Amino acid sequence: MKQSELKSFLDEKADLYNRMDFITSDPVQIPHRFTQKEDIEIAGFLAATIAWGNRKSIISSANKMMDLMGNAPYDFVMSATEDDLARLQSFVHRTFNGQDFAAFVHGLKHVYTEHRGLEAVFARHRNGNGMQQSICEFKKIFFTTTDSPRTHKHVSDPMNNSAAKRINMFLRWMVRDDRRVDLGIWTSIPASALSCPLDVHSGNVARKLGLLQRKQNDAKALAELDATLRKFDPNDPVKYDFALFGLGVFEGF
Repeated sequence: MKQSELKSFLDEKADLYNRMDFITSDPVQIPHRFTQKEDIEIAGFLAATIAWGNRKSIISSANKMMDLMGNAPYDFVMSATEDDLARLQSFVHRTFNGQDFAAFVHGLKHVYTEHRGLEAVFARHRNGNGMQQSICEFKKIFFTTTDSPRTHKHVSDPMNNSAAKRINMFLRWMVRDDRRVDLGIWTSIPASALSCPLDVHSGNVARKLGLLQRKQNDAKALAELDATLRKFDPNDPVKYDFALFGLGVFEGF
């Protein structure tokens, strides 16, 4: 397939799956429940953090997180008492448990009280055209309030050669402003800086289409895929995540 034909094919598939009805079966529905900027950010960050495994299970667990926070995530983060945090101990999603949940609340409060919020942290530390250094710096700031290794593993670090799929997905939700699936509430980061949330499905499809040669789904593979997708659309390369994901999950490509 010629490059022009491949671009047309991916553009068509991206448009097919980048539709409002996609939300009903995806964890992005969790931040869509809210209207306040900080609520959207926190709900999105937490939902993305636990986004591995069966999508129905992810959505169910993310809704439980919101319930435990009184469906007011920002207010909970900023005002939770020790008794409030103790109630989080019942939460479990795969390896993310109540101890991790409470530590994340502490980390989020630190980000909002000391660093002007999630958007400010990611925007301030952006280096060059990508977000990988920014993710690394965010992780350092976020975990200032905890030294638990088991909790640290729930935020990936691209500087340790991770593709950081879940946090790149969160950034896509917050930055892309297309009035459909993604919420686009952050204005200080351009969509051109985003990276594809690389996972098993998108990686396999990308290899079959000749977009990616590296076999591992790591930071080096992500850089390779980024470079390829930016040739197709330098302003919004991550829109092709919808094509790769849809082809892999819904079409068994």
